[in-house]
Amino acid sequence: METIHLIVNADDYGRTPGVSQGIREAHLRGIVTSTTAMMNMPGVEAELQRAMRETPNLGLGVHLVLTSGAPFLPAAQVSTITNGRGRFPSQQEFLAKLKSVDENQVAAEWDAQIRCFIKIVGRNPDHLDSHHHTSYYSESLFDAFLGMARKYRCAIRSPLPCPSGNCDGLPPEIAEMAREFVPRLNLQFKPARPDWFIGTFYYEQATVEQLMLILEGLKPGVSELMCHPGFADPALMEGSGYNRPRERELAILTSKPIRKEMERRGIHLINFGNL
Repeated sequence: METIHLIVNADDYGRTPGVSQGIREAHLRGIVTSTTAMMNMPGVEAELQRAMRETPNLGLGVHLVLTSGAPFLPAAQVSTITNGRGRFPSQQEFLAKLKSVDENQVAAEWDAQIRCFIKIVGRNPDHLDSHHHTSYYSESLFDAFLGMARKYRCAIRSPLPCPSGNCDGLPPEIAEMAREFVPRLNLQFKPARPDWFIGTFYYEQATVEQLMLILEGLKPGVSELMCHPGFADPALMEGSGYNRPRERELAILTSKPIRKEMERRGIHLINFGNL
């Protein structure tokens, strides 16, 4: 029987102190093996330093941002990806202006975010993914994203293939195009990446039953399970619509039944560094 490996990656590290604390606990007491940091969030430097001290085996990557907070670069240098007030647009605003986005500005901003991570952590990220999956919204953005992975010699999250048969997490208007350009550019760049991406453990689907079904359906090779554990602190309640469900995710990811099911099935937990 072929070995089943699973990366359990928690998005949004650094989003708020409560999110960061929840991710660390989901690693120490549960099945989370990896996380990606939002480098433009206040306090992320201190949270990354805590991760290196308290969770040295937790994989650390960069959650590239275009749809939350403010850019690293001056607004004049990233005018096509800001909202006119010096901040990033919302996800829906970004989708509406997608055709006018300058991928060179995106690449420069992403590069600044990655360099900030390296300055704090002292090494390259073990992988890259993106907030709201924006790196997969167009062929030019995915090309820039793969260029960052090649430059910094790290793995990526690839949104395809998904065991569900869908493009988990991608807006419907993007998914059909992604089915064509994602496999083609992956073949061209050959980045290190899992064989499968699972994005169905989220919001109303973030249940014990759903996670059990996911574990039952894991295929041979390496799968990445995306998750969003955390504590709903005041900063998260004020700044994010996805708040209380993070505490439910944390409880499930650290629960005994899930950990026992992993052991029963012989699922090997790894992080992106193992790729």
